[in-house]
Amino acid sequence: MYVKSVQALIDELGRLPGIGPKSAQRLAYHLLKISKEDALRLAGAIVQVKEQISFCQRCFNISQGDLCPICNDKNRQQQFICVVEEPRDIVALERTQEFKGFYHVLHGSINPLEGIGPDRLRIKELLYRIDQEKIEEIIIATNPNLEGEATAMYLVRLIQPLGVKVTRLASGLPVGGDLEYADEITLGRALEGRREMMN
Repeated sequence: MYVKSVQALIDELGRLPGIGPKSAQRLAYHLLKISKEDALRLAGAIVQVKEQISFCQRCFNISQGDLCPICNDKNRQQQFICVVEEPRDIVALERTQEFKGFYHVLHGSINPLEGIGPDRLRIKELLYRIDQEKIEEIIIATNPNLEGEATAMYLVRLIQPLGVKVTRLASGLPVGGDLEYADEITLGRALEGRREMMN
């Protein structure tokens, strides 16, 4: 139906996460409409990121060298590691400006249906860091879904025997949310994580 090069572009775009066949076609048509300079700039940015960006050798965050900027920051609190699923989770946590420790990126979560077991994640590297870096607390910040919870429970079973404190990010009601729209699990966690109020 399409000429070979356009079909190849649609096929490649369709391999991107969250892009279905229709979205791939729309993107391909958009790329055909833009100027050659814009298309080459996009292609150049993709090539540049693939050539210059790798993963931090310590925490597995996105990095332009052996260590990411966070791992290179001597002012961070050495005794805390916040465990996240993906590098983009670090960006979200850093925006809060609340956490001053280090991170560890698992690059996914346990998901047996997709064939992702603990061996496919950066768990043994986390255990090595706990042993080598004199860590006092591991903060688990995996997503509050089935896979994230399974990963959190697996990590707790591995880390607690090492004598390291393990905590989990609190979860509950979002600011601006209505109680009537919250599910039972979210409401239950909000009740469990309640705090005393002071005036």
